[in-house]
Amino acid sequence: MASTSDIRKGLCIRYNHDIYKIIEFLHVKPGKGPAFVRTKLKSVTSGKVIDNTFSAGHKIEDIRVETQAFQFLYQDPEGYHFMNTETYEQIRLQESVLDAPGLLKEGEIVKIQINTEDDSPLSVDMPQYVVLEVTATEPGVKGNTATNATKPATVETGAEVMVPLFINEGDVIRIDTEKGNYHERMKQ
Repeated sequence: MASTSDIRKGLCIRYNHDIYKIIEFLHVKPGKGPAFVRTKLKSVTSGKVIDNTFSAGHKIEDIRVETQAFQFLYQDPEGYHFMNTETYEQIRLQESVLDAPGLLKEGEIVKIQINTEDDSPLSVDMPQYVVLEVTATEPGVKGNTATNATKPATVETGAEVMVPLFINEGDVIRIDTEKGNYHERMKQ
């Protein structure tokens, strides 16, 4: 059992007969009244996100997890297939477990949190940034670097990302996986 003081981003807990991963939290100490913790929880089984408030000192049941490196192999109608980089064991995950499935490139190494009680995968931790090539977008026009205007661009994985106007097809860009936003254009 853990306390609300142990809450941190990425912690997996058992709550309302389901397993949730904490994706956001905020410790609040109001001037009047007891302290509490506001959390945003993502269900590992359904992918549904809920907001919850725990009072200070509330006991929560944390789940023991082990983090292992896996390589993304491919995606098919059955799910997303990964291979453990140490044991070469393959697993299949549903899209609800993934935070940014559209940004996964074949061969990408990710960290997967596994419940040590029953060896079930809980969540996939993507790298903070991924580098992908732009495969389709409207051409950039000279002088389009002065404004903060954006346009849609399709990257090699098929995901659509909003990019600045100066980005062209064939450019390699870095994308923030947490927000799904363009971060920078890479030097070629």
